[in-house]
Amino acid sequence: MTVRRLPVYLLLDTSGSMHGEPIESVNIGLRAMLSTLRQNTYARESVFLCIVTFDSKINEVLPLTALDQITLPEIVCPPSGGTFLGEGLEDICTRVERDFKQPNGNDEGDWKPLLFIMTDGKPTDTMVYEEVIPRIKALPFAAVIACAAGPKSVPDQLKQLTDKVVSLDTMDSSSFSTFFKWVSATVTAGNENGEAANTTNNRELPPPPPEVQIVI
Repeated sequence: MTVRRLPVYLLLDTSGSMHGEPIESVNIGLRAMLSTLRQNTYARESVFLCIVTFDSKINEVLPLTALDQITLPEIVCPPSGGTFLGEGLEDICTRVERDFKQPNGNDEGDWKPLLFIMTDGKPTDTMVYEEVIPRIKALPFAAVIACAAGPKSVPDQLKQLTDKVVSLDTMDSSSFSTFFKWVSATVTAGNENGEAANTTNNRELPPPPPEVQIVI
């Protein structure tokens, strides 16, 4: 029996303001997330993970890869650089349009993908960001979840993209680890029993821990 893939895309900010402790904390959080996912039988069988970062350039950290085949690289960021979130989202669109397997006859195709975005600032490429929003919304994501990290982030801009926005007050390893563990809980929730709730923008999120605040 072929197990349906659940594509999970992470789009992470590596602009200059993330240099140093913040990006080190992100790496710690990603390792915690991967460890948690690998303890879940469903996730081990179905989750495929892709990680893309954005600063003044868009970087592929990890192409869409089965969970049990992932060797997580260390994410680095430059000491300075822009926040090209719009271009990062364009890259994600291209990947989903290329990689997502639509249902075809007896082939159920992939589960609808999940997209997690994390940024500590606001887009440098504002026009590109605004133009890519309809393209993101047209794709068959089960959920798009954005995280506004730290005091300089702008949750209201992320609300233009998705109604599922959370915030982190601090950018230390504890906060990022907690966030990425919540990401892993979100990934595994809803699909373990093939629930029908996996429809576009209708994914119910598990309750976040105190460090992760839902933006109303």
